Parts: sequence; C-alpha cells; structure tokens
Amino acid sequence: MKKSLTFTAVTGLVLSGLGAHSPSANAMGPDWAKKGDTVVKCSGIAKKGANDCGANGHGCGGQAKVDNDPKEWIYVPQGVCKKIAGGVVMKTKKI
Repeated sequence: MKKSLTFTAVTGLVLSGLGAHSPSANAMGPDWAKKGDTVVKCSGIAKKGANDCGANGHGCGGQAKVDNDPKEWIYVPQGVCKKIAGGVVMKTKKI
C-alpha cells in the first residue's frame, strides 16, 4: 500500500510539472496579451534564459543558451519586432 501511494504521488508531481512546461502551455500566447491583441513571434532578440518557447532542441521557454540566437523567439506586440535590431517576425497571431 505504501509503495502504491508513493508511486501515485510521484507520478502526479511529474505529470503536473510536464504540463506546466510543455510547449502547448504557451499555445494561446503571452500572459500579458489581452483578447483582440495581435502578437508576433519575434526571433533573434531573446536574451539568454528568456525565450518564450522551444527551439534548438529544447521544448520549453527560459532555456535559450545565448543572447540573440536567431532560432530563439519571444512574443511581442505587432509592429515592435521590426523596430528592434536583429528582430525577425516568424508568425503573427490574433489573441
């Protein structure tokens, strides 16, 4: 019985952690965006450890290894990415 409860508790912790860090957790857009906003995925401007989602072989935000990696991206309001040196619009999304 004790073994079963431990297994259930550990399984629950692992599954809840996976859900919080999966790429689909960010599928709706950034937390700061309001309904009706248009946001873009902007690559090449994310700072080390500050990307919004998976790239470069990892599936989670916050795992960029270097500043301004052209494969890492963050969400920004529409029109902002083009104003930042090195910013490249990857995809536009209406929230």
